[in-house]
Amino acid sequence: MFAKSFKTLVLATLIGATALPALATGGHSVVVQQNGWNNQVGGGQSGHRQRLTVIQNGGSNIAVATQDGRRNDAAIGQSGWNNTATTDQWGRRNTVGVAQMGNNNAADVGQYGRNNVAAVVQLGDNNSASATQTGVGNVIAIVQH
Repeated sequence: MFAKSFKTLVLATLIGATALPALATGGHSVVVQQNGWNNQVGGGQSGHRQRLTVIQNGGSNIAVATQDGRRNDAAIGQSGWNNTATTDQWGRRNTVGVAQMGNNNAADVGQYGRNNVAAVVQLGDNNSASATQTGVGNVIAIVQH
């Protein structure tokens, strides 16, 4: 399963790297893979060279990501059911993580400024994490079991 998902992700990334710059202003990159059912993805990008990757293998997962600025990265995972991940970034070179392998987890991450890093990993069920960073060079890491 992982090998198939990895190959699909690599193929989508290659296609996106060649096709999206021609279609999107500023060279944005978006990769989405949803294998379950009733998964939802939303958000928007403005600015230059924003990157987003969403993979939701379970069902009824929701991922919403907004990016405004330059060279912001976001990657959302979510493997179980009924997980919600929201990321909001504006500024430059901000990086977000989020994984959530269990069920009924919620993560909300906001970054406003430059060179901020956040990572959220929630392995079990019914976890909730919220983080907001403003300024330059902030780092957050949240791990819950």
